[in-house]
Amino acid sequence: MKQNIAIIGCGWLGRPLAHHLLSLGFAVAGSTRSAEKAKQLKSEGIDATVLLLSETTLEGDTDRLLINATQVIINIPPGLRGNPNKDHVAEIDQLVKRINASNVAHVIYCSSTSVFQNDESFRVITEESLPNSNDNSGRQLIQIEKNLKENSNFITTIIRPSGLIGADRHPGKILAGKSEISDPESPINLIHRDDVIGVISELLDEKHWGQTINLAMPQHPSKKDYYSNYAKTHGLEAPNFDLDTPSKGKIIDSGQSLDHLTYRLKHSL
Repeated sequence: MKQNIAIIGCGWLGRPLAHHLLSLGFAVAGSTRSAEKAKQLKSEGIDATVLLLSETTLEGDTDRLLINATQVIINIPPGLRGNPNKDHVAEIDQLVKRINASNVAHVIYCSSTSVFQNDESFRVITEESLPNSNDNSGRQLIQIEKNLKENSNFITTIIRPSGLIGADRHPGKILAGKSEISDPESPINLIHRDDVIGVISELLDEKHWGQTINLAMPQHPSKKDYYSNYAKTHGLEAPNFDLDTPSKGKIIDSGQSLDHLTYRLKHSL
């Protein structure tokens, strides 16, 4: 019998993930920040609850969200670009307090490969690589991962997607026509939303608990080559790059992570 899943954050990734899990027979509860969206999610078969998370409080009916859940997926973007002074670690701590008081046995935390810093050597990142980001967002994600892994009330699996793309979302559209784009020689690290959903589904169904999984497509062309070709192929204005400043980047190698799973990526560059 399929178990009850709670998805905290039914946004661009969480909503289609919820639909996919429903199609597999899971009972799915989810959270969102607006009453209007919660109403829409309910009409789609998702038992939606409004949650408002801050550094000091968590407003919303978490008892309803978590009462039947044995597995929770935390999918909340840090939001530090718009609010760089925010303490996202404290926000997640507010959420974890509620999870600690529930019957949840397993947590999947959607982190990011931004926990690894870029450098001029384009270091290859594998499962053995230790997170070393020095920027605000990366450091906070590293701390959240550590806190969750050390929590004895549940077992945490970390999934780190690289740049997320999908049918309606692609950085090539944003970069088209832009000037002085940095790091032109840095390797591309992208992953399709459908593949992230596929991996999470297997984690739930096959119970690969406690792992840390990095996710990126195996192709890593340079930013300059890839986005120039993307613009040409899609009839967009070509981007221009800063060719004078040395490029920094990294290569996310998902081979070891995927070796643990039967799922195989369906999308490539």
